[in-house]
Amino acid sequence: MKSEYLNEIIISFFLNVISFYIIYFIFPKIIAARTKILAVTGMILLIAVILSVRLAVGWVFWKYIIHLPENDMEFEWIWVWNELRQVVITGIYAVLIRFMIRMFETQKLRDELINQRQAGELALLRSQVNPHFLFNTLNSIYSLVYRKSDEAPEAVMKFSSIMRYVLYEATSESVLLEKEVEYLRSYIELEKLRYKQSGLVSMSIEGKIEGITIAPMLLIPFVENAFKHGSKNHEPDITIRLQSEDHLIRFEVVNYVKKGRHAPDGQYSGIGLSNIRRRLELIYPGKYYLSAREENDQFRINLLIEQ
Repeated sequence: MKSEYLNEIIISFFLNVISFYIIYFIFPKIIAARTKILAVTGMILLIAVILSVRLAVGWVFWKYIIHLPENDMEFEWIWVWNELRQVVITGIYAVLIRFMIRMFETQKLRDELINQRQAGELALLRSQVNPHFLFNTLNSIYSLVYRKSDEAPEAVMKFSSIMRYVLYEATSESVLLEKEVEYLRSYIELEKLRYKQSGLVSMSIEGKIEGITIAPMLLIPFVENAFKHGSKNHEPDITIRLQSEDHLIRFEVVNYVKKGRHAPDGQYSGIGLSNIRRRLELIYPGKYYLSAREENDQFRINLLIEQ
């Protein structure tokens, strides 16, 4: 009795495997039929073929391999119903597994496409930062040279330092925060030479910045636009604060607004605030906060980045 039960398990397993793979590979072609009638007809024919194969293989197995007595080999409809039930159950598993695998493959492909699109978009956004910044910096140096200022050589040296950073360090995905701060200082010093106002900018650094990384040239647009659109009638006209604590970077830029200008609409040109937000979203998804608002004749930027 145990031997007969074991044989039944073996033949059922063998037939179920065959049924599974036949349905697994043929089902997608059936549902791809041009009409529903063809698809339904194809599915019925597929079940009929599999059922016939199972009955034939089962009969050969029991008669010629197991040598079941002739009395036990008499045809009974219960055999057909049992085999049909096995085909249906196996078919359901095959279809479900096929759909799950296809779903995972589709999701993987979708994720890859999203990553490629975001990488391309991020590269585009970064490419917009460098030329915009370089044009402004060159304008500053041109202004000094045009006035034949003695400070023009120093400005060229500052510009050389900035270019070294942009060309050799800012091309990577992240840079040390201390390098980014050094870059900001060079830019600020260059702008001070242009405007000849030593008290134009107040910049403070709080907390430890060594060993912390940040996306390159992420902070410069805020400082750049503060110089471009600030009133220049106050000391300091621009206040910059950078804090680093507990894996959190806080960056604030405050500048007085020129009379007759509405800062939130006119503060950003060239590389817009929406582009800056998009770049932050791509690099720090769900790990940043950015606000830009005007209050008391001042335009205030607050940026928080979680490391």
